[in-house]
Amino acid sequence: MSDFYVSKLAVVGVGLIGGSFALALKQAGLVGEVVGIGRGRANLETACERGIIDSFTHSLVEGVAEADVVFLATPVRTLARVAAEALPYMKKGAVLTDGGSVKAEVVAAIEPLLPEGVHFVPGHPVAGTERSGAEAAFATLYRGRRCILTPTSRTDRGALELIRQLWRAAGSEVVDMTPEKHDHILAAISHLPHMVAYALVNAVVGCGDQDEDILSYSAGGFRDFTRIASSDPTMWRDIALSNREALLEVIGIFEKSLATVKSDIAAGNADALFDFFQRSKQRRDAIV
Repeated sequence: MSDFYVSKLAVVGVGLIGGSFALALKQAGLVGEVVGIGRGRANLETACERGIIDSFTHSLVEGVAEADVVFLATPVRTLARVAAEALPYMKKGAVLTDGGSVKAEVVAAIEPLLPEGVHFVPGHPVAGTERSGAEAAFATLYRGRRCILTPTSRTDRGALELIRQLWRAAGSEVVDMTPEKHDHILAAISHLPHMVAYALVNAVVGCGDQDEDILSYSAGGFRDFTRIASSDPTMWRDIALSNREALLEVIGIFEKSLATVKSDIAAGNADALFDFFQRSKQRRDAIV
């Protein structure tokens, strides 16, 4: 038996992220009982039917009691509130962790709430799809993906190693960085692309005639590029607001880049356009 076996895991928010984490740990044989906590009974029943969780409750207090690890997989702007409700009822030695894609705001809100002997390891698995709910969860979601942990000076080293090993068992490459560095990087590589995809869909709709469904003409390129605009609006509203400063900075950089292309098109500058497209292609090809 692994030294990192978790007898009881509580998952708050049994959707794609929380459900896939539970499934991955079950498949790895590193978790015993998994209890799901949430408001939607139908979703929790689906999670039970699929074997994601062994039981469920609508009571946060009941669900986290005696849990060794509590994983928060709720929208970013709810994390601090849910943690505040759960922490007083977690046993000594238990570890609270999360999957939120914004870290600085979450860490600053949760760390002051920690009771003595209860630990917090902030994290973010950089993985997902546009689907949501327990029916979207699958055990291999995290394989070959990165999970970023953002420990601070207050983070217990034993708790950090436990969460690190659980994510590795789920198939992730685990890296550590500061919450601030995480938010800056994710603003550029994840949050900005989602903003662009949502904006592009709305912009293209505005290009059509009032009586014409212009999106019905979309082909593979448009559909592939805007796939992420089918993601949960609540989640992305919360991310945009929680990582506001870093996101506004990278949006400004994107606006300058788009303005350059616009200017070169208007000027008919073929060489500049070719160089722009060539550099982008080379950089994109290098990460595939």
